[in-house]
Amino acid sequence: MSLEFKTATLSDIESIIALQEQIWEPTYRAILDQEQITYMFQAIYSQEALREQMTVEKQEFILAFSNLKLTGFAAFSRNEADDERFKLHKIYVLPTEQGKGTGRLLLEEVIRRCLAAGGNRLYLNVNRYNKARQFYERLGFKVVREEDIPIGPYWMNDFVLEKPLVTQG
Repeated sequence: MSLEFKTATLSDIESIIALQEQIWEPTYRAILDQEQITYMFQAIYSQEALREQMTVEKQEFILAFSNLKLTGFAAFSRNEADDERFKLHKIYVLPTEQGKGTGRLLLEEVIRRCLAAGGNRLYLNVNRYNKARQFYERLGFKVVREEDIPIGPYWMNDFVLEKPLVTQG
């Protein structure tokens, strides 16, 4: 599989929203009720929220293209308290692309960029009932703790996973 990667800019926000409209609900329908899915989508993927994530929170968004079609994206940032630790905020791939290696290649691109920026660890949150946990564990992430995070009137019940980053070669 061959993917092309592009660093997203503010002009890509509409494309990210359009992609998430195809991914968000199928990803969470088995583990969250519809009201929470809708609330969280609006809280995280409004134009204003994405603009803040890119500018204020300094999240770098990477877009993944297969045959010129946007098929997924990831967002990560440096941890403010530890310069060598990075957080993967999100990684999503179209349901039709899942299981084809797109997510793995996208995550490898995130890791490559973290290493290039001096990172030595990458961590992320995943819902305790999300089958994506197995994807991360296959790629070397380990559960380090549980977190319950309020988002509006709801709770995100997550595992925090972490992976040491090493240069290849």
